[in-house]
Amino acid sequence: MKQNDFPPGINAGEQVILFDGICKLCNGWSRFIIRFDRQHKFKLCSVQSEQGQAILQWFGYPTDYFETMLLIDGDHALEKTDAFISIVRQLPYPWKLICCIKLFPRSWRDWVYDRIALNRYKIFGKYPMCVLPTPDTETRFVK
Repeated sequence: MKQNDFPPGINAGEQVILFDGICKLCNGWSRFIIRFDRQHKFKLCSVQSEQGQAILQWFGYPTDYFETMLLIDGDHALEKTDAFISIVRQLPYPWKLICCIKLFPRSWRDWVYDRIALNRYKIFGKYPMCVLPTPDTETRFVK
């Protein structure tokens, strides 16, 4: 595959988690990934960033409304609980045990995911602007 077969800024073999950069829940999730992804399998990217917007556009997702976390793996994207399960499966124990939610039908899992996603600002709050990575974590983010 040629480089232009991949979303902008993503190379073959890279996995990138796109998240809502102003959502406090989503930022907590990104800090969780940084803490427990000790093998640095994932990079992070805010959907509000220029890079995040380009990736959303490449996959045909809206660039002005963010209702799901995405896991970009090379040239394909997983969303909602499929993305979540794929991510936790690659984390160390005990986190990978969360994969047992895959036993439930996707429609049920995604229904619960959607309820949380649609109410995340009300429940968890949001930042007035995207939180920037710290100097010790900036290598974990797509540039």
